[in-house]
Amino acid sequence: MQKRELLVGVTAPILLAIFVLLFLSSSAAAQTPQSEPPWGPETPNFNLEVILRGEGFGRVKFRQPNDDAFIVYLDVWLRDLAPNTSYLLQRAVDTNVDDNCTSTAWLTLGKGLQPQSITTDATGAGREELFRTLPALPGSEFDIHFRVIEEETSAVVLTSKCYQFTISQ
Repeated sequence: MQKRELLVGVTAPILLAIFVLLFLSSSAAAQTPQSEPPWGPETPNFNLEVILRGEGFGRVKFRQPNDDAFIVYLDVWLRDLAPNTSYLLQRAVDTNVDDNCTSTAWLTLGKGLQPQSITTDATGAGREELFRTLPALPGSEFDIHFRVIEEETSAVVLTSKCYQFTISQ
């Protein structure tokens, strides 16, 4: 009889733990946005996580959905920069794909063809959702690097390393 009570005592916490884990995983799945587009595969480099370093820190989620629109979305997060200041995200590309970004032909990114400021709050953090239409050349590859400049002075405050990107579909 003692063995049976011991087994019940041990099993109840295990069953409770399993129930909690199942509940948490199903509730997380229920919170996933249903309208998010299907992103392209990770390899080759259809999607990038760009890290920017310098006077602060930044990250750009560079994503192209798996569709025929040839639009890349850039979710930009900046932190530890000057408070209440406007910045611009720029990129330069070269088609000599060798992990050596030599281009200095900087293009300011924004909402389509319209450049968009990223303004920091009182703590020096800023966020902006940008996008850009890519050339309809699926499979084309290029080296790309990014920088963030202060809008008023054009001073470079953050830079990225060189990344390779492939246009999807």
